[in-house]
Amino acid sequence: MIRAKKSLSQNFLVDKNVCEKIIKQTKVKNKIIVEIGPGYGSLTNVIISKKPKLLILIEKDKNLVSYLKEKYKKNKKVKIIEADILKYNFDKFKDLIIISNLPYNISTKIILYLYNFSKNINEMIFMIQKEVALKFDYNLAEMNKYKFLTYTVATYIRIFEVSSKVFTPKPKIKSTVVKFLFNKKKYDLDNANRFVKLIFKNVRKKINNNIKINKVDDLLNKRVNQLTIEDLFHIYNLF
Repeated sequence: MIRAKKSLSQNFLVDKNVCEKIIKQTKVKNKIIVEIGPGYGSLTNVIISKKPKLLILIEKDKNLVSYLKEKYKKNKKVKIIEADILKYNFDKFKDLIIISNLPYNISTKIILYLYNFSKNINEMIFMIQKEVALKFDYNLAEMNKYKFLTYTVATYIRIFEVSSKVFTPKPKIKSTVVKFLFNKKKYDLDNANRFVKLIFKNVRKKINNNIKINKVDDLLNKRVNQLTIEDLFHIYNLF
């Protein structure tokens, strides 16, 4: 048995019922599925049972890569890639569905990185720390850059919460399964990132002190934490 590595924030999902519930959130049959950090393959086994066209496993841990290659060596629909997800390029793919119990310590970085490939990915279903799930939920008050960027590129849904008992080792935090459905509208992610960097620079200041917009609008006299996501997007369209 390969031990979970603290350095890679590994908490292996071991409850089959939870795995089934996660996979039910999308249609796997005849689709190209990517699983990030498959661990021992608990989620992987359920994905395979739903008959994907191709299942790509991206794993950073060399020992787990060896284990997975041995475990799935007879399955031609499973492709195993040893790689750091934060350096992997998805440009050659289209219509991907990404599923993962994300490593908690870098889940936010991974999600933001994958926004760069929204043209290649249709949807993402992730198990993440509950605190992070709330941080991305643009339906909640107190705007932040994560909510705005998510609202720009996707529809975001918090689906269900998960007990720490279904992992080994058990994390000290609560988990939530979430879903991102990427929209296919045209947008400039670089420009959106420039906007949030400016507008959230000092949340105590009024908008017009953080960002220069040569238009008259009452919202510019408010502070960013007084805005709804719709207000924020309205200001972005003036940017």
